[in-house]
Amino acid sequence: MPQDFSPPPAEVIAEDVARALAEDLGSGDVTAALLPDVADIAYLLCKEEAVVAGRPWFDACHRALDSDVAIEWRVQEGERVPAGTVLATLSGRARALVSGERASLNFMQTLSGTATTTAAYVEAVRGTRAKILDTRKTLPGLRLAQKYAVRCGGGSNHRIGLFDTVMLKENHIRAAGSLTAAVRAARAAQPALPLVVEVENLAQLQEALEVGCDRILIDDFDAVTRREAVRIANGRIPLEVSGGVSLETVRSVAEDGVDCISVGGLTKHVHAIDLSLKLGPAPR
Repeated sequence: MPQDFSPPPAEVIAEDVARALAEDLGSGDVTAALLPDVADIAYLLCKEEAVVAGRPWFDACHRALDSDVAIEWRVQEGERVPAGTVLATLSGRARALVSGERASLNFMQTLSGTATTTAAYVEAVRGTRAKILDTRKTLPGLRLAQKYAVRCGGGSNHRIGLFDTVMLKENHIRAAGSLTAAVRAARAAQPALPLVVEVENLAQLQEALEVGCDRILIDDFDAVTRREAVRIANGRIPLEVSGGVSLETVRSVAEDGVDCISVGGLTKHVHAIDLSLKLGPAPR
C-alpha cells in the first residue's frame, strides 16, 4: 500500500508557521535589518543521515516572509538521505531568507527527526505482521505535524485525539462495573467510532473477544502471556502492545505475533536532525 504523505490542511500549517515566526521575530529581526535587502541564494544542508520530513512547513515559513521566494527541492518527503546532502536551494530576498532560517529549520529538524526514528522502528519489525503506531505523546501544538512525520517514516497513526476513537482503560471499566458493560455503553454512545479496549489479564482478553471491539490493547504483558494472548485471539480482533517498547526490544515483541505496536518515543523523544541553511551557492 502506498504511504500517505498528505500533509495537514494548509490552514493548519499556516497557523503553525505563524506561531513560530511570531515568537522568533517579535517586533522585527534587528540583525537581518543590517543586511542589504537584495536578491540572494541559499541552500539547505543535511549534516547527518536522515529521513526527510517537513517540506510544507519549511516552504510556508519562507513564503510568509517573501511570497516570491523560489524553492527547489532535490529530495522527496520520506526519502532517506546520507550526511552531506543538499536538500533544497532557495532564491529570494536576503533579509527574508535569514529571518526565516531558524523557524524553517526548527520544523525540518523536528519532523525529520520523528520520521527518522519511526523508520528505524519500521525497519526493525520488517517481515513481521506488526505495524508501528504513534501515540498522543506529541509536542504541544504540533500533533498533526508530528503524526504526518510518522507517516513519512513508514509508521501509522493511532487516534489523533480524544475525539476520534473510544479507548476504554481501567478507570472506564471500573466505573462501568465490568468490561462488558463499558463496551456496551461505549457502543451505544458512539456507534460510529472505532473502539479500543485495554485489558490487564487473559480473563479480560477473553471477555473483550466475546463482547467485541475493534482492537485490544495488551499493555505490560510479559512475553509468555503476550504469546498466549496471540494464541487465544487467533486473529479474531487485532492485538496492540504499548508501554516499555524500545528499538532494542521491538523486534522480539513483533515476533510474538501481535498486530500493532504503539511507541510514544516516536514523537516524545525527538532527536533533532542536524541541518543548516547557508547563503550562497550550493556545493557541487
